[in-house]
Amino acid sequence: MKWKHFFTVMALLSLFSNIAFADPTSQLKQALTDLCQGLKNMVPVAAMLMVLLASVIYATGQMMGAETRARANVWATSCLTGALIGIMISTVAPVVLQTINNNTPINC
Repeated sequence: MKWKHFFTVMALLSLFSNIAFADPTSQLKQALTDLCQGLKNMVPVAAMLMVLLASVIYATGQMMGAETRARANVWATSCLTGALIGIMISTVAPVVLQTINNNTPINC
């Protein structure tokens, strides 16, 4: 039974020693860099796919009846709006993340 307590105490000490000696600013900078790179890589691709999806929905809707055509126009407009918001996010995100990081440049 004593060994169980010994290993528990040792595990907790190793956990707290890692927290005490860790450099939180480097971890934050790395996390912000990863987030920025992910946004710069993923969001423009998703925005382009949304534009293509909007065009397919609009074209398909034109072949349908009046009610379906109206719904297709709404869906296509929503896709285009989402694409524009995504492009705005990918443009503004590096500036916002740099502000979070005390105006230290982030490698995007």
